[in-house]
Amino acid sequence: MSSLAAADIPFYKCMEQHGLTLGYGDDGAPHVEDKENPVFGDAQKACAPLEPSRAAVRATPEELAAARLASACMREHGVSWYPDPDPVTGEVLYQEPGGTAEQWQALRRDHRDAIRACSPRPGGR
Repeated sequence: MSSLAAADIPFYKCMEQHGLTLGYGDDGAPHVEDKENPVFGDAQKACAPLEPSRAAVRATPEELAAARLASACMREHGVSWYPDPDPVTGEVLYQEPGGTAEQWQALRRDHRDAIRACSPRPGGR
């Protein structure tokens, strides 16, 4: 198990104690199996103080441009609340103010077409 995965264990055990099911990747890193569970948002808030901080990795200008296009595309496809990416990392943060926990939980269920249309693909769109 990597040291990063070991540092994650208190956070994921907390998530499990709040009613979520954990899975483990091939490298031993834990992950939440049932992000669609209605308790996910509350568990994430309760366990946030235990989540290890991650060193921000600066996105390249190309990665940042692609992330901005993907966010704009999501909004064009009916996901009006979809946030812009972080201006340093290019990541979209799955938390408020970028959308409510309920919106994030419903995203894959209710907006599959938008996700397919807007997800970056190798070699371009």
